This record gives sequence, structure tokens and C-alpha cells, in this order.
Amino acid sequence: MSAAVGGALAWLVSRPLGLAPVGLVVGGINGAVCGARAVYDWRRGTGVAAFVVDSTWSLPNTAAGVALHGASAVRGDGGYVDGLSRRRNRHVYARGFTLRRGFALSMGNVVTGAGDVDGESPRGARRRQLVERHEGLHIRQARTLGPLFPLLYAGWMLGGALYGTVLWVRHRDEPWSRLVESAAYYRNPFEVAAYRRDGVWPPSRLHPLLAPRRL
Repeated sequence: MSAAVGGALAWLVSRPLGLAPVGLVVGGINGAVCGARAVYDWRRGTGVAAFVVDSTWSLPNTAAGVALHGASAVRGDGGYVDGLSRRRNRHVYARGFTLRRGFALSMGNVVTGAGDVDGESPRGARRRQLVERHEGLHIRQARTLGPLFPLLYAGWMLGGALYGTVLWVRHRDEPWSRLVESAAYYRNPFEVAAYRRDGVWPPSRLHPLLAPRRL
């Protein structure tokens, strides 16, 4: 049922753009996978709203999430975490495809690289908090801003990389990669909000030249 409804909603919003077949496929796949895994919390308005938004306004982000499902499947057992996914309006993988070792990745309603979230150790609790707070905020950011989210995020990354490079020219004794990483990633407003939500701001990798007190 969710596959049919998700596909229909996505088809409707994609049709004016001439992308109805693409929307139908993305919405249908998202609805089918979420339905099979009982991801959306239909008992609450937030669950219904998440489904509608994922199938319409945030459809580009959902498409990225569908692609992330596929990339994670190609890499083998992604370690799907049912306890952090069922009725949570999201999918969480302990492993799966990630861009950097030790870092989680969120695209649409999919989180990969969550790590050891099942154990009772302090590390397990820490990774669960990361999913709930940091990655959970990214999912809400994507649903709120819809197609604007990846554009704004990527735009800051590009501008930050340029700024970090200019800063490196003035401070040639500092590592170029760390300055660019700090300006493009750690000072990205979306990441600042997520790190603050997770209670780890400023992160240890943030270069002192880009620390809040210096800006």
C-alpha cells in the first residue's frame, strides 16, 4: 500500500518537471522498502507527515537515500539496525556505504556508518546518541528544506573549500587539508547545528584558525 501511495504522490509532484517516471520509481521504492521494514510511525502525525514529505517536497533527498540503500547493498551486509529504524521514520545501517571511516552519513531518510549501536558499552551509547541527535537533525533539515538542502549544503562546501584555500595561502605552515575541511565541513551551518545538537561543539578536528572565537 505504501509503495503505491508513495509512487502516486511522487508521480504527481514530478510530472510538471517532466520527471514523472523517475518520481514514480523513487516514490515506489521508498514506500516499498519503508513499508516492508515498518519504518514510518503511522500512529503519529509525524510519521504520516514524514512519509508525505519524503514522497513529495523532499523527493530529491529521498532519491539520494534510495541510492544509498543500493550502494550499501553492493558493499555487502550493511548491518541494518531494526531497533533504531522501526517506527522511527528512518533507516539506520551500522555499516553500509560511507564517505569517510568512522563518520556516519545521512541522505534522505537513510543513515549509514552508525557503528556499534547495539552494545551497552559507552561507545555504543555514544553512537546511538550520534544517530538520534546529529544524524536525526540532518534528516529533519532535509525534510524541511527539501530540494534546497543539497544545494545549500554543497554550495557552502564549495565556498568553504575556496575560503580554506585562501586562508592556507596566508598561513602556509598550516595543513591545507585541515583548513579546507574545517571551513567547508565543520563550519558548515548544517554541521554546526548538528554538532551543537549532539553536544560536541566545537569538534576536536576544527582548526583553531576557524574556531568560533576567531570568527
